[in-house]
Amino acid sequence: MNRLAWIVIGASLLSACNDDTAEQKEFIDQIQASATPKVEPIPKMREFTHFSYDAVNFRSPFVAPEPEVIESKMVQVRNCLHPDPNRARGPLEKYPLDNLEMKGTIATANVIWALIKASDQGLYRIKQGEYMGLYHGEVVSVNPDHIELLELIPDGTGCWKERLTKVEIHESEETGTGE
Repeated sequence: MNRLAWIVIGASLLSACNDDTAEQKEFIDQIQASATPKVEPIPKMREFTHFSYDAVNFRSPFVAPEPEVIESKMVQVRNCLHPDPNRARGPLEKYPLDNLEMKGTIATANVIWALIKASDQGLYRIKQGEYMGLYHGEVVSVNPDHIELLELIPDGTGCWKERLTKVEIHESEETGTGE
């Protein structure tokens, strides 16, 4: 009888616990009924159009066009300003000016050289009369704190316009102020 008594007492205790969760079950059922999931319709697929790529007629889409190729295809208008297409290009003419930083100057008895750091971490020196930048920027003067360039900018009609530009020295940042 001991065993049967314990089973009856255990069953009555478990049934008492189930009555306490009735409110929670009702709340959960109510929330689940009010929350209807919203499923957006599947977007319609655009029809695929095939493009046959012929490498003989087009340049590779994975290679950026070269500035020299673009400039050679521009129409040269007579009786207006344009750069010399036969001039040899300098090493700093493959970089845009925002990828070049002036770091300092070096002077000899009659020549002042500017030290230019390029985006590829190379250090170059340049003097008056040499060129830098993508727009045929001729160095007009080298000063201790800046370089003045005379650039030729295409105006879209086949002619070019002159623009005076400065490349200023970038001071090194102070580190370890201790404050």
